[in-house]
Amino acid sequence: MVRFRDALSGPGLSAIAEIKRRSPSAGDLRPGADPAALASELARAGAAAVSVLVDERFGGSLDDLRAARVATGLPLLGKGFFRSEDALAALAEAGADAVLLLLRDLDDIEASRLQARARELGLDALVEAHDAVELERAICLGADPIGINARDLSTFRIDRNVQLELVAAAPRDRVVVAESAVWSRAQGAAAELAGADAILVGSALMRAPDPAAKLAELISRPLVKVCGLTRAEDVAVAVESGADLVGFILARETPRQAPAVLAAPDTVLRVAVFVGEAEETDADLVQLYAREDGHRARDGVLLRGGREVARVFDLPWERDDPQHLERAASADGRVMLAGGLGPGNVAAAIRAVRPWAVDASSSLEVAPGMKDAERVRAYVAAARC
Repeated sequence: MVRFRDALSGPGLSAIAEIKRRSPSAGDLRPGADPAALASELARAGAAAVSVLVDERFGGSLDDLRAARVATGLPLLGKGFFRSEDALAALAEAGADAVLLLLRDLDDIEASRLQARARELGLDALVEAHDAVELERAICLGADPIGINARDLSTFRIDRNVQLELVAAAPRDRVVVAESAVWSRAQGAAAELAGADAILVGSALMRAPDPAAKLAELISRPLVKVCGLTRAEDVAVAVESGADLVGFILARETPRQAPAVLAAPDTVLRVAVFVGEAEETDADLVQLYAREDGHRARDGVLLRGGREVARVFDLPWERDDPQHLERAASADGRVMLAGGLGPGNVAAAIRAVRPWAVDASSSLEVAPGMKDAERVRAYVAAARC
C-alpha cells in the first residue's frame, strides 16, 4: 500500500476526502454517514486518501475507521485530538496509515514524542498549523506532511487569505495540505497555485447530495475562464454558468478594456490581464503578456504574487496557427489554453491538449466587451463534458 505522504505527492492537486457526521462549528452534517460506503465511493471518485473523524464530538469512533479500512485500500488518516501514545496505538490497530497532530494542543516536546511514536507504529504524522508561529514550529519539528488549516479551532473563524500565504511560505520540499474552506474548484486551485500538494475536504462533501460527485467536481480539470468581462451582469452570468476564473483586461489597446477588476464571489478567482507591465490590483491572479509591435505577444504567463504558476498558450495576434494545439500539448507544467476557443471547439481542444485551464473571450460576445449569456453557458458546459 502507498504511504499516506506519498499518495499526496504526485503531480497535480490531490485530495484527502474526509468523513464526519457533524462538527462543533456547523452541527449535523451527515448524521447517517456510512464510513464504509463513503470510503469506497470517494476512492472511486479520485480521492488520494480518506480522513476519518474518530472523535465523538464529530459523531465518530474507531469503529468508523475500521469500517473504512475494510472498504478501501487508500491510505487512511485518523483524525481527532490526540495527546497520548496509546491513542496512536489504537489508531494503528484500527487500520490508520496516518495521524493528525495539532500543534495548537501540543508543545514541541509532546509533538516530537508523538511523531516518534507514530514512526514506530508505521504511521505518517500530518502536523497541523494555523498561523505563522505554528508553521515555523512544524518546520523545525521536521514535519512532512504539514497541514495548514484555514479555520482557527479556538474561534472557528476561517481566514482563507492567511492560509494561502502560509501555504506559499511552507518549504517546497515538504508535502503541504490545505485544510478546510474548500467549497469550489477555484478555491482548491487557489491552494494549488499557492503551493499546496493536496486539499483536505470534509464539510463540502458531507453536505453534498452526492459526496463522490462533489469530490470529482473539486479536483476536475481543466478550470474554465471567461475573459474580457467589462460589466457586472456578465460576471454574474459567468459565475452562474460555473466558470472558475473571471478575467478583466486592463491593457489599453483592447476594445475589451475593463474599468477595473470587478467584484465576484470568492468561489471564483479574479484575473487581471495586462500587456507590457502589470499594475497593482486586488485580483487573485495576473495574466501577463509582453508587448510586441503595439500589441500583446503570442504567449503569456499566469502569476500569483509575482511568481509564475502557469503558462498561457495563445494564438499569434490576429492570426491562426494550425499547430496551436499540438504546440500546447507538448508543453510541460500547467498550461492555460487560449486563442479561438468557444462552445463549438473547446471540448475537442481539451481532448487534444489536456490543459490545466481554458480561456475564452471574443467568441462569447455580441460586441466587444459585451457577453452573450447563452454562449457563455454553452462554452462552460462544453468544457465540462
